[in-house]
Amino acid sequence: MCANYRPIQKSRAHLLDLFEPTFDYKPDIYPEDLSPILISPDQKVEWRAARFGLVPFWAKELKAVQNAYNARTETVAEKNSFKHAWNKNQFALVPVEVIFEPKYIDGQAQWYGIYRQDKKPFTVAAIYEYASVAGQEILSMSMLTINADSHPLMNQFHAPEHEKRSVVIISEGHRLDWLNADHAQAAEMILEFSPDEFTAAPKSQIDHFYP
Repeated sequence: MCANYRPIQKSRAHLLDLFEPTFDYKPDIYPEDLSPILISPDQKVEWRAARFGLVPFWAKELKAVQNAYNARTETVAEKNSFKHAWNKNQFALVPVEVIFEPKYIDGQAQWYGIYRQDKKPFTVAAIYEYASVAGQEILSMSMLTINADSHPLMNQFHAPEHEKRSVVIISEGHRLDWLNADHAQAAEMILEFSPDEFTAAPKSQIDHFYP
């Protein structure tokens, strides 16, 4: 799962062959924050600012909306909050520098950052939704997650008694495919990422890598 991440720095958008986003956003994203995402509504990739935590199109008030910032791939097509976005092929990418997860050491949670060994940004698979709540137009998203019990990196995180979960990372050669996929094609792209390309370090050290 992922409830906190560091989005791509504007000045590093070129590393993904992208123009810089034209809007501002926080250096660390938590649920309900606005985050930069990529969508492709007309076969053209666009930057958008989206709320981290999907708001269903049928929501009547924000205070009643659960913080649905992660969507389990096993149930995304069935859950009432997510199935509309999934079945409408509303797929997004979240360009990030680092994602943060808790690692339990001597029974205490310590936050670690997971990032590419080459320090390049990467893109996390997501779904997005449009909603109109009390006259406010909202674009929101949730990151997709998969089971990570057997993943040699991601199975180190979260409480020992809890299921291990991981975000889905879409590799460079498949980003456009993901954004323009239908839900059947998207399901085939939901795979574990290669642990050889990623590493982790305590959150206190991350600023040394990403000032």
